[in-house]
Amino acid sequence: MPKICFLGAGSTVFVRNVLGDCMRADALRGSTVSLVDLDPDRLRDSRLVVERLNASLKAGFNIEAWLAEDAEAALKSADYVINAIQVGGYEPATVRDFEIPKKFGLRQTIGDTLGIGGIFRALRTIPVLLRYCRIMEKVCPDALLLNYANPMAMLTWAVLRATSIRCVGLCHSVQVCASHLCEELDLPSDNLKWRIAGINHQAWLLEISRFGEDLYPEIRRRAQLESYRSRDAVRFEIMKRFGYYVTESSEHNAEYVPWFIKNTHPELIDRYRIPLDEYPRRCREQIAQWQRMRESLLATEAMEHERTHEYASYILEAIETGVPYTFGGNVLNTGLIPNLPGGCCVEVMCVADRNGITPTYAGPLPPQCAALNRTNINVQELTVGAALTCSRDWVYQAAMLDPHTAAELSIDEIVALCDALFDAHQDFLPEYV
Repeated sequence: MPKICFLGAGSTVFVRNVLGDCMRADALRGSTVSLVDLDPDRLRDSRLVVERLNASLKAGFNIEAWLAEDAEAALKSADYVINAIQVGGYEPATVRDFEIPKKFGLRQTIGDTLGIGGIFRALRTIPVLLRYCRIMEKVCPDALLLNYANPMAMLTWAVLRATSIRCVGLCHSVQVCASHLCEELDLPSDNLKWRIAGINHQAWLLEISRFGEDLYPEIRRRAQLESYRSRDAVRFEIMKRFGYYVTESSEHNAEYVPWFIKNTHPELIDRYRIPLDEYPRRCREQIAQWQRMRESLLATEAMEHERTHEYASYILEAIETGVPYTFGGNVLNTGLIPNLPGGCCVEVMCVADRNGITPTYAGPLPPQCAALNRTNINVQELTVGAALTCSRDWVYQAAMLDPHTAAELSIDEIVALCDALFDAHQDFLPEYV
């Protein structure tokens, strides 16, 4: 039976969901699961939860737990590796990513994918992820790496560019995009047929139909009605101007472009309902929720689990059984989207089966959509290059080209902000000092 290694296993709720899904797949019963984390307390909690879930579901899994320092033993002979690490955690790293830019007048909502927060999150995370990949090249060179960590495109791009490891990036937004949009607009969400392609968090819903009827004319009409417009204001505005709906939330997309978070136009925050400092708020809420949940969760002997919509278990099941499974994955652009740069990280439909992961040809995007994607790809490319070469200049340039950062700060302010973040994160970025 396969061996599944989970990096960043201290995220107990996510571990429970993903591995609970695997336990619900008959083809994966009896697997070995190797949990890896830096924090011995969180690792112990996760192991206990997974063991109880395993017993309740009678999945026959063999559960191991390893501290990160023992990653080589944990990864040895793994068939699948799931990555969910967050280097630096909420404190101190994420707090610094938000508080320091605010001193320069740069405000963010999520800060984990693009922007100054996404850049420095990538710089912290890529070296750690690549160290795990070097171990994989040694002890499980044929394993498939499923990356769930953000910034998704940058991490996946770095792995596929700098290592020999097979890797696909998995996001939560593609599989729920079309149904979520219809539900927001009070349209039927069953029996939908849709097509999505682009880049992570800024992929485009290119087609959507139901029983052969194109739903886009009615979607575009309703999205501009007063009763609906505020429900997803940023995405609906982008759809109005660019013609298509994007996969990730309005709070995310507000900081991928230069038009919505602006000190010169503070009224836009209310107009588009933009939740500034949203990610730190969610982190604090999740930490508090975990503290409340921990005692009851650890005290629960019998655990139930219904399979979720997360891609991981379905991909593993497809590879083990040979029954194909189609999903939205992040892979290198080998001509899959011809009007995006070759070698960048794109999000397209992929097929999992005994051959592993096979991306499908998406074709060219509408030119305006490709153009907007390229403004984000510019930042991703320079950040990945900076992480692989330790080039401080490329970090400055990535920040200068970032749409939101460049719309708010001068060149001198951007350089000074990067220097302040380098100083704050020197424990995680010693090679840049």
